[in-house]
Amino acid sequence: MNPQGATTFLIEFLFDVYIVLVLTRFILQAVRADFFNPISQFIVRATNPPLVPMRRVIPGFKGMDMASLVLVLALLVLKIVVVLWVRGYAGPYDPAPLLLYGVRELASLLLSYAFWAILLRVILSWVAPDPGNPVVRIVTQITEPIMAPARKLLPPMGGLDLSPILVLLLLQFLRILFQV
Repeated sequence: MNPQGATTFLIEFLFDVYIVLVLTRFILQAVRADFFNPISQFIVRATNPPLVPMRRVIPGFKGMDMASLVLVLALLVLKIVVVLWVRGYAGPYDPAPLLLYGVRELASLLLSYAFWAILLRVILSWVAPDPGNPVVRIVTQITEPIMAPARKLLPPMGGLDLSPILVLLLLQFLRILFQV
């Protein structure tokens, strides 16, 4: 029996779920996604409690919600501190390596997020769901800024859109190149 491992798993899972929600909010605002979509509404309500006070201190930048990005970074750093504490390391914690770890994890998370969103869009295109479905609309809005330039480089051939393959390869290349 390993209660420490189970506790670590639970802590990491809870942090990861909330981190993805906050990152999704940042991305939805960055791509100007539909605010009235039920999924957007849920994400806004779930992430508002910490973000509303943070926005008073951290302004937006060129239409991007920097408070949510800072919150993602803070949550990534807090997650590793809590996990280390649960595993028995009481500190002291040097802030520079923790911040560097947080930035690296944020870069990795952004690349993984884009990869999985595009993969989800590909899978959704196979099952041909209703384009008015809230999930389909959000996934399309999130991935379109990445997919549009790829479609210019590699237009559909014979009704087959190969641009997602190009984007997925590029995302994997970036992850390997920067080892994130």
